[in-house]
Amino acid sequence: MRTELDDVQLGRVRRQLNSVGRLGPDDIQIDQVERLLQEAGTDWDRRGHRFAVLAEAAATSTFARSWRRRRPRSADPLVFDAWVELVRGRQAGGMADAWAAAECCYRAADAVPADPEPWVVLLGILRLMRAESRELFAVWAEVSARDPWNREAYLQMLRYLSPEECGSRSSQLEFVETLRASVPPVAPVVGVELTALVDEHARTTAKGGVEALMARRQWTHIRAAGALDTALATWPREGRLRHAAALADLNLLAYALVQAGRVREAGDTFRRIGDTVTAWPWSLDGDPLQQFGYWQAKALA
Repeated sequence: MRTELDDVQLGRVRRQLNSVGRLGPDDIQIDQVERLLQEAGTDWDRRGHRFAVLAEAAATSTFARSWRRRRPRSADPLVFDAWVELVRGRQAGGMADAWAAAECCYRAADAVPADPEPWVVLLGILRLMRAESRELFAVWAEVSARDPWNREAYLQMLRYLSPEECGSRSSQLEFVETLRASVPPVAPVVGVELTALVDEHARTTAKGGVEALMARRQWTHIRAAGALDTALATWPREGRLRHAAALADLNLLAYALVQAGRVREAGDTFRRIGDTVTAWPWSLDGDPLQQFGYWQAKALA
């Protein structure tokens, strides 16, 4: 599985970060990361995707701290260090020093006011801390002012508003309804509604018993069927989805079609995906590669 999806340059740098040992990175590795982020320019969607993938890759090494020591006044190393701490915190179920990571975000935001990324990372930190909703919505407003359709920010808010975290099913639905009424058809956040539906399906299945057996009926309801129909009619078209995580959203669509019993209709989606498999949502049902391979073969048979 390639977390970089179809970003070839990102994949090369990610593999370099995976090789960073206990002695820390060399100057070439730091230069590669800096160049990769600079090349994204003000394409906030691409830049955010690269930050997230590289932070995952650097979470087991000393890269982030080494980069900060080399560039103590630069915004990108500050954001990256906070991202890495957030990744570690998610893995551990809590952050060792959330406020220090948050301070990195504030300092980066002061240094580069137009950049939404410090606020995106801060949103993730506050979500992990189970902060009050007014704090999260204030930070989300900062992201939206800089990048109105920031995929990561919307997904963070969606999960924060879920029954499993600090919200409820109704608050999550209200959030999705607001998004549906205004989102452009090819914005990076087009997959948020389908994400909510897959989360709801997984929630129902996890309950077991009769509810789990009837989970597939969820996809016949007007809201769910409509979301699937709309996505199926547009997303698999060549060049339709251009955001950095487009292949992740196509994986999401393929999975939703499988759960809805519409496997035959998923053929074009599986063809567009090719061999770029994402861990989520396939991991909900077992080994992602096995699940994807099985259903892709079924859809293309």
